Amino acid sequence: MGLAPGLRGANRTGRPFTGDYAGDLLYATMHKFGLASGDYAAHRGDGLTLDRARITNAVRCVPPQNKPETAEIAACRPFLTAELAALPRLRAVLALGSIAHNAVLAARGLRRAAYPFAHAALHDLPDGLLLADSYHCSRLNTNTGTLTTAMFEAVFATLVERLNRDRA
Repeated sequence: MGLAPGLRGANRTGRPFTGDYAGDLLYATMHKFGLASGDYAAHRGDGLTLDRARITNAVRCVPPQNKPETAEIAACRPFLTAELAALPRLRAVLALGSIAHNAVLAARGLRRAAYPFAHAALHDLPDGLLLADSYHCSRLNTNTGTLTTAMFEAVFATLVERLNRDRA
């Protein structure tokens, strides 16, 4: 789960994380861990398919300066709650950033203090959902070294290993 549609990415292409730098890293990592297949060429008809995965955002519209306000996040919560409820086999959510993390908790009616956001953290929620955290894969975070490809891939490795272990 990301923050919101990117102006030059999902808002333009109609597919989350498609057409912006964050998508380059996200889809390559998903492909590496068996959660996507086909070719990613930053446009909707490129042949990329998600496998056992879905991508959504905490906020449904492109926010000004890519920073949604509290009211925007709250206004989108019913949509997120409904989307999560419509996935009966949902086992885990990877939150890309604290806004996505907090949106999942709010959609589940849980207190933030009980499940603090931290990069690479895994949270077992009371309803059985696993909430995993990563810094957002934005160009800002990768350019500043807040998030490296290795750090991002480590989160996926841990999450996939945990899901496979729990399934066995």
